Amino acid sequence: ARQNQLKMLSSRRAVASGAAHALASRKIKTVVNASRNRTVYSAAAPPETEGEEKFEYQAEVSRLMDLIVNSLYSSKEIFLRELVSNASDALDKLRFENLTSGGSAGELEITIQGDKDSKTLVIQDNGVGMTHDDLVDALGTIAKSGTASFMEKMKSNGSDSDTNLIGQFGVGFYSAFLVAEKVTVMTKNKNSDKTWQWESSMGASGYVVREAEEELDQGTKIVLQLKEDALEFAESSRLCQLVKTYSEFISFPIKVYSEKQEPKQVPDAEATAKAIEEAKKKAEEAGEEFKEDSVEQVMKTEFETIKGFEVQNENKPLWVRAPREVEEEEYGAFFKMTFKEFMDPAAHTHFNVEGDIEFRSILFVPGMAPFDQNDMNAAKPKNIKLFVKRVFISDEFGEELLPRYLSFIKGVVDSSDLPLNVSREILQEGRVVRVMKRRLIAKSLAMLKDLAKDEDATKYNLFHENFGRNLKLGLIEDKDNMKELSELIRFSSSQSGDSLTSLADYVKRMKENQKQIYFLAASSKEGAAKSPFIEGLLKRGLEVLYLLEPIDEVALTNLQEYDGYKLVDISKEEVDLGEDEDEKKEKEEKEKEYESLTKMMTEILGDKVEKVVVSTRLGESPCILTTSKFGWSANMERIMRAQAMGDTKSYEYMKGRKIMEINPSSPIISYLNENCASPDQAVKNQVELLFDTAMLTSGFIIEEPADFATRIFSMMNMSAGGVPSTEKPKSETKETSSTGKDEAKPVTVDPEVLDEGDPWK
Repeated sequence: ARQNQLKMLSSRRAVASGAAHALASRKIKTVVNASRNRTVYSAAAPPETEGEEKFEYQAEVSRLMDLIVNSLYSSKEIFLRELVSNASDALDKLRFENLTSGGSAGELEITIQGDKDSKTLVIQDNGVGMTHDDLVDALGTIAKSGTASFMEKMKSNGSDSDTNLIGQFGVGFYSAFLVAEKVTVMTKNKNSDKTWQWESSMGASGYVVREAEEELDQGTKIVLQLKEDALEFAESSRLCQLVKTYSEFISFPIKVYSEKQEPKQVPDAEATAKAIEEAKKKAEEAGEEFKEDSVEQVMKTEFETIKGFEVQNENKPLWVRAPREVEEEEYGAFFKMTFKEFMDPAAHTHFNVEGDIEFRSILFVPGMAPFDQNDMNAAKPKNIKLFVKRVFISDEFGEELLPRYLSFIKGVVDSSDLPLNVSREILQEGRVVRVMKRRLIAKSLAMLKDLAKDEDATKYNLFHENFGRNLKLGLIEDKDNMKELSELIRFSSSQSGDSLTSLADYVKRMKENQKQIYFLAASSKEGAAKSPFIEGLLKRGLEVLYLLEPIDEVALTNLQEYDGYKLVDISKEEVDLGEDEDEKKEKEEKEKEYESLTKMMTEILGDKVEKVVVSTRLGESPCILTTSKFGWSANMERIMRAQAMGDTKSYEYMKGRKIMEINPSSPIISYLNENCASPDQAVKNQVELLFDTAMLTSGFIIEEPADFATRIFSMMNMSAGGVPSTEKPKSETKETSSTGKDEAKPVTVDPEVLDEGDPWK
């Protein structure tokens, strides 16, 4: 009895030990820490600490589904693109399997049929289809991509076939719930003899799989029970429009069931009887025998309703073909059709990028500028159409693929490395898009460079007239491509006549001792040609570029130099005209001769000028006003004054200090030099009048026009035989307050900070 008790106790201990070991070593699924992308627990790992418990994450499936669908897709209509792409993948898989096994796939197609009465939409393909296990594995697991698994299998088998599989993430199918209350999927694999049915409803936490009552030959049929607010997707016109928008370039035919009215000629019995009666009456009156067969039957037009499937994607993607296989006429037709243009493109480039990142693209330069190009309130242009494996994604990502200054470029970009549910955030942050953007910019600039080299110069001149401002904007915004852009910009010049000149052509025409490229900003070519700033340069045979558009001066100031030559604004100080030693010596002698005059004029003008100096750049004009090197020019002051939202405080500080340059060969300056020892009020008035006229001829705005008018009237009075006024203008006389004391002169703000340590001085 004692031995039996010991055996029973030993058996109980063994059972307890086995149960404890089984509990400790139970299978635990892999749990991934999403934020750190690392495995926390491995499968079937026993607990490391005694008493430790492990749990699996739980999820409210219906809520999770709602989050996935509504966060990935911002527009309901995207569902059709996703389901058609899935169908295309199924057809592509079947074609690949038949190619490898030597079978025949027959005619592969996708059909779409909507029914408003039953509120259903049916999407069907005759592709590879799914088995029971495939159905549960693909549609029963969220974010499980059958296409991705198929592609991995191909790679593991060493296959290099050129397939165009689209899906990657396994969530596209669930976009059907954006418009459907209930989704039913019937499918039959080509190697199976059974048709299986998968069914689920919006908000449900599960799904049902059973053998289908309806028998399919092969492929997959999806039936959507549409929501009340999505009945538009049962209309054939809407379905056709969505197919043409998103799936026009899918390689398999997409047929949409539709009804259309076609004219048909049918006999008109009533009109025929009337014609017979009239013919009979005429025969009786004429005494002739009447024959009814001689009267031709009268026809009428009736419209017949024809129902059936019609292919909606007959256009083939031009960019997937090799450039050498495409004719020029095809590029023009594609450009006009895709972008609703009526003129042929001025230029185009067709290229493929291969390597770590692959994409294909065709870019076009429009033949004319859009009518609203300068309208700041116009809608953003939709010039770049983004495709992913021939499936249209969006035309609103142009800013992410091309910079603002190239926004006039139109084209298509087809990537193999972007997901179908790509968003603006993905484009902005992704490395793929950064690489694509660099290549697109380089190809665009190369295309423009080829256009500039065209033997017919009128083509590029017309392009520059339309889009030259965009290229100059690029000099401001794109420092990495300044060199390429500097080769493309054009300007009028003192030697170009009615045509435009490039910086390269300017450099070729430079004088032997010329060290700088000279430019002058003005409102018109005529005004620039008559400006006193260019008198001395033209006399020396130096060429001056005329900057006639508001953006020109900012662009060249930002460029700073070209081909080793500094770009210099001749309306500013310190312009090097390439004087030889004799000219420099003569200038020094003139400065000594007119030293007293320059001091006197500086004292009379006060804070209106920084200094008065002797100039060698003038021809006939007695004087000009230049500005300091780092301040605004007269042209820029005028532009900034015209800004509706300009900052008056910054305007005061950015104004350049004015420097008055006098012409020693002018009779007026010689007269003032003779009378500068003891200047009377008349001399002072002449100095002030010289300053005001220099303000006008140099492009500035006179701050006190009334004083200027007073001096002009005084001179007119003197020329008419009257006595010249020796009184000071009102603005120069001291105002006296009611107490009899002189009021203090208003403090003038120096437009630039003067400091010994200022590196910009």
